[in-house]
Amino acid sequence: MSLVLPIVLVHGVRVSATMWDPVISRLDRPTTAPDLPGHGTRRGEPFTMDAAVSAVADAVDAVGGRALVAGLSLGGYVGIAAAGRLPERVAGLVAMGCTARNPATARLYRFAASLAARDPALADRLGALALRRLLPGPAGEAAVAGGLSSEVLPQVVDAVSGHDQLAALASYPGRVWLVNGARDPFRSQERDFLRACRDGRLILIPRRGHLGVLVAPGPLARLLGDLCDQVDRCGRDPHALTGPSRQVERPDSAVATPSPR
Repeated sequence: MSLVLPIVLVHGVRVSATMWDPVISRLDRPTTAPDLPGHGTRRGEPFTMDAAVSAVADAVDAVGGRALVAGLSLGGYVGIAAAGRLPERVAGLVAMGCTARNPATARLYRFAASLAARDPALADRLGALALRRLLPGPAGEAAVAGGLSSEVLPQVVDAVSGHDQLAALASYPGRVWLVNGARDPFRSQERDFLRACRDGRLILIPRRGHLGVLVAPGPLARLLGDLCDQVDRCGRDPHALTGPSRQVERPDSAVATPSPR
């Protein structure tokens, strides 16, 4: 196993592992980003949470058997599931843009997903335009480089809605960082998610929306590297990072809030 803690990055819905290319190019440690079932090179495969967790497990094994797992949006929900099921392999968890579990929101997204699945080619074209607008420059091009997979949306909504993220967080003994853009509608239940963590931190990034962390891949890469360093220090010293003074090195003057536990 590498002496440097590796990172496994998990992409969002419809896009693929190429979403992370600008971040990976700025990281100075072993990093991999798998395609989830139904996405990218695995387009056409059924998406289930079990299959998604298996993809993360394979990626962790490929970098040595233990890694920091970081995911955005769908990737964050998958990361939470992986941490709950594979705590011995997930050294730490960074879950970004994935702290919403409102049934009304789920119904809305189920309806939108069913519309997209009726004409996935059109939904893919519109999605690519939206991503390029939300993420101008290299970040947007990376997000669409692996192709979009709108046909998988109904399966993803069902899988995420059917998974108990709070129970998974409560069962995971490792460190968790919940990272949200301050303008992200998916942060609506962030306090519930934070309370569920045994050892959690909430990081709010000002002026960013749901995908906003991808706009600045350099600061995001530095944040992930810093969090890996914290996990490494904790592994060497079980008393490290305990107590109310614990903080993270924050990008963009982010606000960090410790777990209320």
